[in-house]
Amino acid sequence: MTTPSARVWGVLESLEIPEGVRAELIFGEILLSLSSDLTTNLIVESLIHQIPAERWHRWTRQDVSCGGGGSRLRPDLVVFERGAAEATVPVATVEVVTKTSALRDYRTKRELYAEGMIPVYLIVDPIKAVCVLLTEPTRASASGLPDYVSERTTKFGEPIPVDLLGVTLDTSEFQTYA
Repeated sequence: MTTPSARVWGVLESLEIPEGVRAELIFGEILLSLSSDLTTNLIVESLIHQIPAERWHRWTRQDVSCGGGGSRLRPDLVVFERGAAEATVPVATVEVVTKTSALRDYRTKRELYAEGMIPVYLIVDPIKAVCVLLTEPTRASASGLPDYVSERTTKFGEPIPVDLLGVTLDTSEFQTYA
């Protein structure tokens, strides 16, 4: 017997998603959104170049299964340890906030990535010109929902040490939306 979310994902996989559209399954609902804009692409490109390819796979077109509800997300950037690409849990996910994704990136995906025990979740927000680094996921926070124990907010232009990846990210070239 298949679960409702598995049936919905099956429907989603059978759809012909037009080029330039991103599809995600969040708590059983199919969400379609436009692909990345120039600001997002520039930020993701910068991050890819800063995360060493010798140790990490850095992918922009990779679905991630998260949460007990069968959600399948497509982060702006997913990082897997090289040699462990067949692992189902990435080491890090990155979401670049857009005007229409802020609530989803800050709340919904934060909860889902924590429930999926993804060690590092980085939210890059070109609206507020800040980055929020979330680490140490837990399935039971004080609110009763999955969350991250550690949260560090930095302004664009300040470095972000990401110990698990062994890098300090330079955010000085990150741009805000016009």
